[in-house]
Amino acid sequence: MSAKIIDGKAMAMEIRQEIKKQVEELAQKNIKPGLAVVLVGNDPASQIYVRGKEKACSEVGIASETIRLPEDTSESELLNLISGLNSRQDVHGILVQLPLPKHIDSDKIIRSIVPEKDVDGFHPINVGKLVLGLPGVKPCTPYGCLKMLQKYEIAIEGKKAVVIGRSNIVGKPVALMLLQENATVSICHSRTKELSEYTKEADILIAAAGKPFLIKPDMVKPGAAVIDVGQNKLPDGKLVGDVDFTGVSQVAGWITPVPGGVGPMTIAMLLYNTLESAKRLC
Repeated sequence: MSAKIIDGKAMAMEIRQEIKKQVEELAQKNIKPGLAVVLVGNDPASQIYVRGKEKACSEVGIASETIRLPEDTSESELLNLISGLNSRQDVHGILVQLPLPKHIDSDKIIRSIVPEKDVDGFHPINVGKLVLGLPGVKPCTPYGCLKMLQKYEIAIEGKKAVVIGRSNIVGKPVALMLLQENATVSICHSRTKELSEYTKEADILIAAAGKPFLIKPDMVKPGAAVIDVGQNKLPDGKLVGDVDFTGVSQVAGWITPVPGGVGPMTIAMLLYNTLESAKRLC
């Protein structure tokens, strides 16, 4: 058997087209969604991500402002900048690119963004809403994973879902989203013993551990849906996921590729969150 490829790139393009249409409709009301991205330092990966976000905003008509700050920017300087962005009416979404330099408290910075403009969905108030099942901004990558499952009509309710990874960015929120869709959810992590005993039972497997080729074919239930969130760069520069794609695709029912799977959906959901923020704030 060969798994059906979940084409995140094509799906993200569909979402972008719908966002572009809605942005054009808002323009008739003199509303232009605006996203401010703050980048501190010169981390190469962060530079690439930010350029990708700038390009995506331009393509759908969202105003994009990137504020690049030097590595030695103080925490107080960054907090003052965010305070200004919080009060600007032309800015509907604020994103501070992580990781930040070690002398800056990332949690403090995230908390300083007003929840309504927290398009990453990381503010404690938005996290709390997610835990309680209340409407709020959802983190982009987990939201993208959920949308992929829904788009491909993969049953979630009553199914066993296993999430590998317990980060606040992906693992925990995607587990909560699956739970809200009535899946029975297990979260595995670096201290989990006999990992394969969990993964082999999963109807839905979300791999977000950050370890290349962690998931082998003999760890996957035949016909399972496998969502690979991993973004790992090998010594030769090749980008791979947490899943052995070649082998697992012969066992799974559905699988996301890396690249071209979850990555494009993350940016698409960021654009979606910015659009929705503009609707609420205007």
